[in-house]
Amino acid sequence: MAELLDFLRETQAEVRAQMSEGAPYAEMVFSEVVMQHMAEIGMTFEPNVCHWQGRMGNANLRLSGYAMSDDADQLDLFVSLYENVDELSSVPDRDTMQAAVQCLRFLELCALGKMAPRLDPSTDVYSLATTVHGIYDGLDQIRVFVLTDRVAKAKSFRTREIGSKSVRLEVMDIERLHRHWSEGKPRDELVVNFNEVSGSPLPCVYVPGDAGEYDYALTAVPGEALRFIYEKYGARLLEANVRSFLSVRGKGVNAGIQSTLRTAPKNFMAYNNGIVLIADEMHLSSTAGGSPGIVWLKGMQIVNGGQTTASLYFAKKRFPETNLSAVRVPAKIIILKEPDPVREEALISDISRFANSQNAVRQSDLSANKPFHVDVERLSLSVYCPDGAGRWFYERAAGSYNTLLAREGTTPARLRVLKETIPPARKITKTDLAKYVVTWDGLPDVVSLGAQKCFDRFMSSMTLVEDNSSYVSPDVFAYKAMVAKAIVFKAAHRLLRAMFPAFQANVTTYTLSVLSKRFGDRFDLARVWERQSVSQEMLNQLGVWAREVNTVLHTTASGRMVSEWAKKPECREAVFAARYSEPAPGIPELRAAS
Repeated sequence: MAELLDFLRETQAEVRAQMSEGAPYAEMVFSEVVMQHMAEIGMTFEPNVCHWQGRMGNANLRLSGYAMSDDADQLDLFVSLYENVDELSSVPDRDTMQAAVQCLRFLELCALGKMAPRLDPSTDVYSLATTVHGIYDGLDQIRVFVLTDRVAKAKSFRTREIGSKSVRLEVMDIERLHRHWSEGKPRDELVVNFNEVSGSPLPCVYVPGDAGEYDYALTAVPGEALRFIYEKYGARLLEANVRSFLSVRGKGVNAGIQSTLRTAPKNFMAYNNGIVLIADEMHLSSTAGGSPGIVWLKGMQIVNGGQTTASLYFAKKRFPETNLSAVRVPAKIIILKEPDPVREEALISDISRFANSQNAVRQSDLSANKPFHVDVERLSLSVYCPDGAGRWFYERAAGSYNTLLAREGTTPARLRVLKETIPPARKITKTDLAKYVVTWDGLPDVVSLGAQKCFDRFMSSMTLVEDNSSYVSPDVFAYKAMVAKAIVFKAAHRLLRAMFPAFQANVTTYTLSVLSKRFGDRFDLARVWERQSVSQEMLNQLGVWAREVNTVLHTTASGRMVSEWAKKPECREAVFAARYSEPAPGIPELRAAS
């Protein structure tokens, strides 16, 4: 309980720190922090803050943000209940349910086409309402998340029906958020009891490990059971590196899987390669026949087989006559026993890499042991800020920053000193670094695709270099330049979030890409590192360019959602082709043209 209280206060401190740096509303900051984390761990897609509330007749409507799959077949809506509390307090289920209903009403009016006509066409919520009305009939999954800084008893509510579509209602409270952040992985709360989902333990071949790293089991999971598990847990069931499998509208492998499910379900096990699972714990018992059987798995996660799993769910949803009771899915299960979190992630990375070696799957979130990340972490541990006391922290393995605080901050005094030396604001994750570097490389459309896809692109180029044996370890100069880009990005984002009501992330990456494209060779990153900040003159100029970029984004979008338009290379070309103001004289970071 003490850890949860500390986490609550740290979260509130982060929100207040961003408020002191110019963020307009604490509730918006809280919503953004939670939504972004959910995206990073694979629970949702790239989120957008979109705060709106109003009345339609006697009904109150509220919305805090949204996220949409690339194929526009899955939609998540978010609504926040933020109380700015510093002590653990409960939120009544009636309050979280009421917030969910207010968001559901918004969704229903959008689906019926009754929302957009009542909104200002220049707002982001109008674009969302128009888009939802256009795609609603094609949506395969809709979820509403209630975000709160209090503790909720119910973490989910009964699924609702809106316009013949099922809408799942979930609560992301401070307790659930803490579980994710403290462990740095999304799988901890996934407990699958096969007595409940398939009626009996799963017969298996069990091989205990003798090296201490893992145990091993082979089994066959009933198709209906796997479909039910996916319906219940969705994206949380899949590692971040297979999130691209959540949409299965494409042709090829997915179409073949769905064809087999519909026409030859009894042959599915013979035709399909199966899935690979990892889990933290497994409980064995005996089946009716006396053989070993898996009763439950805790921390179950699919590292290979996302296509198969999602296809089972969507095939049944689109074609209800599909007979999944005849389907069995071969499964290999690895039970993790490694106590060291970094070594555990390395093991998961290898399992996923080899399991996916014959598929076109990027190892985005499971690349902690790539030479580049190891080298950047090494530099972050040895290179101090110009004051000689502080450092930046590169989070090579998910959750390693919190692990550091827990391991070395053993007393309140030590924890305080540690946070002064390496404050949370100086933590850079792998996806953060990719965003900063790719922005500076002039690819804001790639950044706008979201954290994971941006990271995939970043790592694909890095892997190509490593595989060709032309990799050169970054030196201190390169490390300082990377951190300087992080400082510029963070400063710009703080500034622009207060300037624009929506699409701040898109405006930020596009504005900085324009800066890099026009003045990258003149921009003094070394000065930014030495001062660990950006001058007010530079911030003023970024504000000018950001307004111009924002205008270009909206104009060239031609009625489309800016967040979706920003993902297109055509958008990048249009923004780069526009004319912008010349920089004001006297900006310290801009060296004179040679």
